[in-house]
Amino acid sequence: MLNTLKLPQKDALRTKTENISGSEILLKAFIAEGVDTIFGYPGGAIMPIYDALYDYQQQLNHILVRHEQGGIHAAQGYARASGRTGVVFATSGPGATNLITGLADALIDSTPLVCITGQVFAHLLGTDAFQETDVINITTPVTKWNFQVTDARELPSAIAKAFHIAGSGRPGPVLIDITKNAQLQKIDFEGYTPCKFLRSYRPKPIVRREPIEQAAALINKAKRPFVLWGQGVILGKAEQEFRAFIEKTGIPAAWTILGLSALSTDHPLNVGMLGMHGNYGPNLLTNECDVMIAIGMRFDDRVTGRLDKYAKQATIIHLDIDPSEIDKNVKADVGIWGDCKETLPILTELVEKGSHKEWLQRFYDCTKEEEKQVIHDELHPTTSEMTMGEVINVMNELTGGDAIVVTDVGQHQMVACRYAKFNQTKSNVTSGGLGTMGFALPAAIGAKFGAPDRTVIAIIGDGGFQMTIQELGTIMQSNVDVKIIILNNRFLGMVRQWQQLFHDKRYSFVNITSPDFVMVAKGYGIAGKSISDRNDLRESLQTMLNHPGAFLLEIMVGKENNVFPMVPQGCSVSEIRLK
Repeated sequence: MLNTLKLPQKDALRTKTENISGSEILLKAFIAEGVDTIFGYPGGAIMPIYDALYDYQQQLNHILVRHEQGGIHAAQGYARASGRTGVVFATSGPGATNLITGLADALIDSTPLVCITGQVFAHLLGTDAFQETDVINITTPVTKWNFQVTDARELPSAIAKAFHIAGSGRPGPVLIDITKNAQLQKIDFEGYTPCKFLRSYRPKPIVRREPIEQAAALINKAKRPFVLWGQGVILGKAEQEFRAFIEKTGIPAAWTILGLSALSTDHPLNVGMLGMHGNYGPNLLTNECDVMIAIGMRFDDRVTGRLDKYAKQATIIHLDIDPSEIDKNVKADVGIWGDCKETLPILTELVEKGSHKEWLQRFYDCTKEEEKQVIHDELHPTTSEMTMGEVINVMNELTGGDAIVVTDVGQHQMVACRYAKFNQTKSNVTSGGLGTMGFALPAAIGAKFGAPDRTVIAIIGDGGFQMTIQELGTIMQSNVDVKIIILNNRFLGMVRQWQQLFHDKRYSFVNITSPDFVMVAKGYGIAGKSISDRNDLRESLQTMLNHPGAFLLEIMVGKENNVFPMVPQGCSVSEIRLK
């Protein structure tokens, strides 16, 4: 946490002095930082900022969401699709506390956000005033940094610091709480200077060559090396450097769900997905590799399974920009602290050009076995009921792997991550570490604003959709062209799967009744269709993609289909089950 850091000294470039309010200073700072879109919901304690925003509508596009949680998830989607820092506004009290889930999600998934909350007048702090909440202490565990502004003179440096911290190093959410008097207070404003340096904050360490040389020596001697990559490759904008490394070494590489799309899914060295519902080969062969190279990933428990049985035979090389991740879960033999955009080229220069055909063939053989036992029946079922996998498969054919796919949390998430095809980076947007149901609909809205020229498809379960269904109003009012696929199995599917496999089919409160989603969408002026026959699947997906504007397609899928392979909780990754 960076809460103890002092604000940088003001050294703004001297320009024409203006006597303006704190609210206007905030908006001028946003424009200077290149902000173009704000997601938010007004209220009493942030009203002066919204009043100032009235005069800045040509420079700043404000999207009125229907709930503050929707606002912060939309800002996350914007950040993930654009690679820029997302911005969200909320008022004090319940408005601010409604951001908590999104802050926690953004922190664990390293998403850069600047969140602005209004606060009661400074002289009322601590009096239990109307809609007063101690936002700073509440959000400290779920922000990279937070700060309360009680005087407008603090605003320029506080905002500059917020953007610097949010977007640098390992990105994350920052929250600035601004009292109402600071929003109204007028001061002489001499201009805004972005922050580039904080004395006690080192977002990008100086790269040390020695551990990279040690890693290269180990890789050059390896017989069965294996690369695991995560979102750090995308956040570091190191996709080309990563590809150059694996292509020179010929090492098979597997991804975490947040790392998905950094490398095209059809690349011959891309051997699939890691983790609980990942592919057979990457999990099974984790415990057979001799050198493991982890790049920008944090060895999450859903990837490792039982740590005491995880890759014990392997020499571990871990590259990460966050030193706290190295040795946190898995002890590294060589830890390389740094930005992978800087460390990978050095490593690539030092490693020998290699080929590991026999080892790579082991992964291909595992894929063939998985195709025979799992994938073929999921993508080409012979039963009357449609599967989630066949929906994703047809979607791939129609989009050519060029769409941004935003997934919620549950069975559909795992199926989409397993089977969706991607040709471009920043194409997979999902809630990884926190697993937030209700994420996808608002995140898809944000993703469309972040990448307006790309097709954005939200894939959501019938349970998660109802958690943020009100954001259909945001789509209606702001005319957002997002395509929504609801994979409806009439269950809270992932919980039901666990209850089936590990609780003797005691289905406790997982049957969920849903409204007529198409009628609900129609009420919001959004076109829609519901299908239950696979003969209608391709045509309906094409209709959705061709439709000018938002479209909701509900697809009824099998009620009790399970997602396999699966590593049962408490088991080693090599104990992965195909059925």
